[in-house]
Amino acid sequence: MKLKQFSHGFQITNPIFLISTWVGVGVLPQAPGTWGSLAALPVAWLITNYLGQTFLLVFTILLFFLGVWTSEIYANRTNDTDPKSIVVDEVVGQIIVTTAIPLSFIWYLAAFILFRISDILKPWPVSWLDKKNKRWLGNYVGRCCCCWICVDCPFRLK
Repeated sequence: MKLKQFSHGFQITNPIFLISTWVGVGVLPQAPGTWGSLAALPVAWLITNYLGQTFLLVFTILLFFLGVWTSEIYANRTNDTDPKSIVVDEVVGQIIVTTAIPLSFIWYLAAFILFRISDILKPWPVSWLDKKNKRWLGNYVGRCCCCWICVDCPFRLK
């Protein structure tokens, strides 16, 4: 059986493709970043529920570095400085937000909405990073800044 090939010859079983696009979510035709953020939530929920938030944080740190490595390979192979199909940055950012909130549907929903809004609006310093670095890595780091904004703001409002 021949496996389906995606952009630039990546097969669906290729680890670079699987991690960078978060098991193919990034190749969905509309709003891949939103789908990537949404696809991160069940993973965060399961890890938190069964292994705890500390393990979730460790998982996220490992995924961050793994995502940097695989996304660089993916971007170079596609000859695109910022491929929209790379969504592991949204996944990492969304999961970071969930490391600081209770395991609750309402909190996860609020985290998703707040993260997406901040990711779309790109408040400072994210907008500055985005202008300084047009490559995917600037967006990757920027999304992590977004997530800290999402985590920090609700706690400052208490």
